[in-house]
Amino acid sequence: MVISVIKETKTGENRVALSPDVVNELVKKGFSIHLESGAGEKSFFFDKQYTDVGAQIATSMQDLLQQADVLIGVNQLSEAQISQLKKGAILISLVFTTPESEWVKACITQGISVFSVNAIPRISRAQKMDALSSQSNLAGYKTVILAANALGKIFPMLMTAAGTIKPTKVLIMGAGVAGLQAIATAKRLGALVEVSDIRPETKEQVQSLGAKFIEVKSDESMVTEGGYVKQVSEEFLKKQQALVAKHASEADIIITTALIPGKKAPILITEDMVKSMRPGSVIVDMATEQGGNCALSELDKTVIKHNVTIIGESNLPSLLPQNASQLYAKNMSAFLTHLSSAEKFHFDTGEEITKGSLLIHLGAIVHPTLIKQ
Repeated sequence: MVISVIKETKTGENRVALSPDVVNELVKKGFSIHLESGAGEKSFFFDKQYTDVGAQIATSMQDLLQQADVLIGVNQLSEAQISQLKKGAILISLVFTTPESEWVKACITQGISVFSVNAIPRISRAQKMDALSSQSNLAGYKTVILAANALGKIFPMLMTAAGTIKPTKVLIMGAGVAGLQAIATAKRLGALVEVSDIRPETKEQVQSLGAKFIEVKSDESMVTEGGYVKQVSEEFLKKQQALVAKHASEADIIITTALIPGKKAPILITEDMVKSMRPGSVIVDMATEQGGNCALSELDKTVIKHNVTIIGESNLPSLLPQNASQLYAKNMSAFLTHLSSAEKFHFDTGEEITKGSLLIHLGAIVHPTLIKQ
């Protein structure tokens, strides 16, 4: 079974789907790995490192696509790339799409099967495959580093002969994987950290990291699934904004992480809240790809509004490409070996992990999120 990895073509993407150490493991298990020349260079993995562990390097992306039994990527392929895959090929990558998209139609026309890495069920036996968590962990770390770099002051309290410097106040909105790593990183740097999350079950985790939990009482409108908030009322969001507004005005840094799968990100930081912040403060909005949690953030831009720096980087793991690629590759190896042997795939559509992540099977839509209602 030929597994192909091409050079990622998305603007600003520095990751690669398989690292040399993981290729080494897969080759030993009998898989045949083919990579496009230079696929790992932006992650500081070079062709010789791959050939040394048994991979084959190709100079033509077109040849790789046409020969692939399985194509493993970080981002979803373009429609033009999909059209070059052979019928029956299997695509594994992060996938964000809708039933009506031309991308789905291209997959159906080509007769391929598609596994969505971000749709892998978040269950205990799938933890090794959970790319969303591995990448969010790194993203949470990087948000704090970006904020620290943009802030014109240090994080810890510093007592000197010239006077005492007060510690930086950091407000983190959302205590998921990214938020928890941001808390830990900010605390290690010496900041005072406050955290807001509408899920009351996160309180203990927040406090265990030494942060203060800002509690908003949940209501009946809240619907959670798989650790995510799937639905919440406008009234509840207004209550949260009112409570958080005071803390935001006192914060030097705000990091927002709130996402609702399949929907626009909720606005947590209004323009009035930005205006209330001290000059020189920093906001890092991790949700800009889904519209943003801050009303003034801009996708993939750093802007200054009302004397506050607002960072809207959408692909934070790509800023740590070596670690991000290493972890993603480990996730892919665990996923691949769960689904297949070196000779063939085992399409057990009743098995929970397969059922949750298989979007399209041999050109037929099988996942409920892509079936038109």
